[in-house]
Amino acid sequence: QVQLAESGGGLVQTGGSLRLSCAASGRTLSNYAVGWFRRAPGQEREFVAAISRTGGNTYYADSGKGRFTISRDNAKNTVYLQMNTLKPEDTAVYYCAIKAGDATRSAPAYYYWGQGTQVAVSS
Repeated sequence: QVQLAESGGGLVQTGGSLRLSCAASGRTLSNYAVGWFRRAPGQEREFVAAISRTGGNTYYADSGKGRFTISRDNAKNTVYLQMNTLKPEDTAVYYCAIKAGDATRSAPAYYYWGQGTQVAVSS
């Protein structure tokens, strides 16, 4: 059984940065594509970024292009989401999730999810 644990969330001011981590246990993360998603209060869950198993392909939502970078360290069984120039609209609970096969922007395709980490950006 795989467990995913997100960390690195917190409260930052507009323009600040955070690096989220998604650590896996129970499975070798290099066998899976990994996605980051977020859910803001009162809103639907939305795609943030995804990375292929080798890290050779990355995908971003338009909202994060140029500000967010997804990466992975398979030796550490961890995927990261570096978030720069944060805005109040980035406030949400951020989740990582994994799937076999290719990375995708579609949340239902991912079948293991972490518990989430809260990101709050003050104006």
